[in-house]
Amino acid sequence: MAVDMNIKKLFFIGYSDLLIHQVQGEWTIKNVKILPYLHCVKELCKKFTKIKFKHVPIIHYEFVDALATLSSMIQHPDMNYIDPIEIEVRDQHEYCFHVDEETNGKPWYYDIKRFLEVREYLENATNGQKRALRSLANHFFLNGEVLYRRTPDLGLLRFVDAIEATILLEEIDGGTVSL
Repeated sequence: MAVDMNIKKLFFIGYSDLLIHQVQGEWTIKNVKILPYLHCVKELCKKFTKIKFKHVPIIHYEFVDALATLSSMIQHPDMNYIDPIEIEVRDQHEYCFHVDEETNGKPWYYDIKRFLEVREYLENATNGQKRALRSLANHFFLNGEVLYRRTPDLGLLRFVDAIEATILLEEIDGGTVSL
C-alpha cells in the first residue's frame, strides 16, 4: 500500500524480531521456505528512499494495531498525503475521565441505569431509541445502586455522577480513597 501511495520514507513497526533482523541482514535465515518472502520484502525496500524498522514486543502490539486501524480510517483528498498523528506517552494510565456537566440534574447514563432497574423506557421514546437503549444496556450491569460497564478485557468501569466524582477525586487526592 505504501508503494502504491508513492511514499518515499517508511517507518515499519512489527512484533517479529526475527523477521526484522533478517530483513536488515543482521541475522541469517535457517528456514529456506521463507527465502522467497524475504526476497520480496527486500525488493519492496528498494522502492523507498529511507526505510526504518522497529521491533515492538507482541505484548505492546495493541498500540501498533490501534495505529494501523487509525491509519486505515483516515481519508485525505490527496491520496499521497497522510496527516501526522501526534501521540502523547504518559507515565501512568489515565483512569479518571472527564465528567460532563449534568444540565438536567441527571447523569448521562441515567436512562441506561433506569432501564436496567425497571425495564422502562422514557415517555415518547421512538422504536430506534428503545433499540439503542437495549443495545447499550447489554454492556452494563447494576450492583445495587452502582452502575458498571464491562470492558473488552473483562474489566469493569464504575459510573458515578458529578457529585460522587468530586468526592472520589478529593479522596484520591487526599490519599483516603476506598472503593
